[in-house]
Amino acid sequence: MRRQYLQIKQRFPDTILLFRLGDFYETFEEDAETAASVLDIALTGRDLGKGVRVPMAGIPHHAADSYIARLVAAGYKVAICDQVGSSDRNRTLIDRDVTRVVTPGTVTDPSMLDSHRNTYIASIVLDGPRAGIAFAELSTGEFAATQIAVTSPLDAAAAVSREIARLNAAEVVMPADQHPPGAGYHGDLLPERTTTTYTEPWRWREDRAAETLSDHFGVSSLDGFGLAEKRLATQAAGG
Repeated sequence: MRRQYLQIKQRFPDTILLFRLGDFYETFEEDAETAASVLDIALTGRDLGKGVRVPMAGIPHHAADSYIARLVAAGYKVAICDQVGSSDRNRTLIDRDVTRVVTPGTVTDPSMLDSHRNTYIASIVLDGPRAGIAFAELSTGEFAATQIAVTSPLDAAAAVSREIARLNAAEVVMPADQHPPGAGYHGDLLPERTTTTYTEPWRWREDRAAETLSDHFGVSSLDGFGLAEKRLATQAAGG
């Protein structure tokens, strides 16, 4: 079971993995320490032999949504790993897999949403003195994109930072080749404690992004959405 957990965790390294064990979801190692601190639950442990003890912290399965909401509100991404099979006489290990991932910008469950404000997920593409920004509110369907062209990379970063702060975006998505935003003018791009997600750069190529949007909206051209000649806005929206 430990090997099973590690294999699944490797696929979702930037999440807190809730691993279903009977009537509980368990967290392990650093995830357990984080969960115990954020959720104010007991941090325990399990001996694996040879002097190895793994920290653990669990939450009841029936109350999981309230705990997940608190983790997401604190800026964490949560992967829920459920039992997807049953054991038989020949197999004692139950199959498990991640059935959903909840991030601050992709919450749609009303019980996890703040009714007093919008919950935006935004995306950013930077290209020197230009930038593309898109944002969506998944619970309402609002979806918009824009493009910025200024005089310098510093001005572009500042304009992007202001827009992300104005939206109070719960999560920002960027291409992985712009990760991490810690060098040069990327340093102060995002507000403190903004949840960030980085995805494969090929998803952000203009042709791929345009294809993604066209398939999603069932159209042959994006001109009707005002994206004609707006490469970076297209890339941000598609990404």
